[in-house]
Amino acid sequence: MEMNDRLTIGRLALTGPGAQLRKQPRPNEPAENGATFKEALERTTLKFSHHAEARMAQRGIALKPETLAKIVGAIDQAEAKGAKDSLVLYRDIAMIVNVPSRTVVTAMAGHSVHGGVFTQIDSAVVVT
Repeated sequence: MEMNDRLTIGRLALTGPGAQLRKQPRPNEPAENGATFKEALERTTLKFSHHAEARMAQRGIALKPETLAKIVGAIDQAEAKGAKDSLVLYRDIAMIVNVPSRTVVTAMAGHSVHGGVFTQIDSAVVVT
């Protein structure tokens, strides 16, 4: 073993020369900011309901990773303002998102977005 190799003992890890032993966080153990690892992961993840997945497949909606990152950023903005159910508009794609669960409930694209009426939302975010 070299000095730069990582040594793990149970939940303790020693890394690099002169490093001190530190406790490895458990998945459900609060991190330094008070959130568990699972909660932190869920804040950066976007889920799709079965209905949304079916609508996206039916309507030919495919999202690239960079597009998903922009949408997650929009959901972060909506969450910061206290939104619960938000309309997220990205180019010609409209999605209804349950903000607390970070779940896309439904999605539509193209001409079905124009002239549409969106109900049971408390906010809208336009993604640029």
